Amino acid sequence: MGKIVAVHSYKGGTGKTLISTNLAVTLAKFGRKVCLMDLDFRAPSLSTLLNLNNAEYWLNDYLNGVCEIDKVLIDIGNRIGCQNRFFVGLANPSVEAIRDMSSKDRKWEMRALGRLLSLRDSLLNAKSFDYIIFDTSPGLQYSSINAIVAADLVVVATTLDNSDVEGTRRMLQDLYDLFEKKTEIVLNKVMYSDALMSGRDKLQSMVKNVYGVPLLGVIPCFCDVPRAEGKIIFVHEKPEHPFTRILGDVAARIDKLQV
Repeated sequence: MGKIVAVHSYKGGTGKTLISTNLAVTLAKFGRKVCLMDLDFRAPSLSTLLNLNNAEYWLNDYLNGVCEIDKVLIDIGNRIGCQNRFFVGLANPSVEAIRDMSSKDRKWEMRALGRLLSLRDSLLNAKSFDYIIFDTSPGLQYSSINAIVAADLVVVATTLDNSDVEGTRRMLQDLYDLFEKKTEIVLNKVMYSDALMSGRDKLQSMVKNVYGVPLLGVIPCFCDVPRAEGKIIFVHEKPEHPFTRILGDVAARIDKLQV
C-alpha cells in the first residue's frame, strides 16, 4: 500500500519546500516510485526550483477538472538517476493562475478535495506509486486542509522560533486533532550547538510535551543548504553532506511507519 504524505507548516520560511523536495528524491533513491506535488497555489515554487516553467498541464488544471492526473505528471527521474521513479506535478506560477486559485469558493474546494482523494486509486493503486508527497501552503488555507485530509501522514516542518512554536502548537490542537491524522514533527534550522547539547532524547521529550506528537527528525542550520536552494537538488548533488544523511534517516523512518 502506498502512502500520501503532506508536508505542512504553520508559517512560511520553515524550509517546508526544501524538506518536501529532498525527502521525495531520497525516497526515489531508496527505489520507491514517488510523485512530488506542489499544492502551494498561492506561492508556487517547485516549477522554479526544478526549472520546469513551461508545463503543458498544471495541478490547477487537474483540480479544475480540465484534465486527468496523467497529463500533469512529469518524469524527471533521469535528473537523479531514478528513471521512471520520480515524477512531479506542478502548480501554475503565473499571476493569473495564483489570482484564480485565491478566489475559489468552498464549493470548489470540496470538489478539489474529491480530486485529491481520488489520487489514491489513480496513482497509488492503478499506477503503483509508493508515495505521493504534497508540498502544501503554510497555515490554514483550504488547499492545505484538503491536503491534510487526503494524507495518511502529515510531516510538520517547524523551527524553535517562539512565534513558530506557539503557532504550530495551536494549529496541531485546533486542526490536526479534529482530523485525527498521524502527525510527526521535523525541527528545522536548529542551531548546531543546541542540537548537540540537547541530544535527540531531550528534543524528543520537548516536542512530545509541547506538541503532543513524535519527533521525526532534527535538521541543524547548515548555512550551505539554504544558499544552494533553487540551484540544485541537495541530496542528489551532495551525497556525503550531513543534511543528506539526516534526510535519509527521516525517509527511512517514514518508510517503516504503519499508517
